[in-house]
Amino acid sequence: MTDDDAQIIRRENDDLKRRNAQFQDDVTSLGGQILRMHQELERVSGRRVVAAHGQLSGGE
Repeated sequence: MTDDDAQIIRRENDDLKRRNAQFQDDVTSLGGQILRMHQELERVSGRRVVAAHGQLSGGE
């Protein structure tokens, strides 16, 4: 392996490390977004259940 080959491999390795770090950040961000969406869905679903019970008991 020549010095040029070693330098190319080091650059590729550094690039892969940067890309891996970015992917890990993206996964963390997506995990947070999923959690917020689940919480929002639970909140909205809870309101629908409460509203449905309120409509039934109010109309009886």
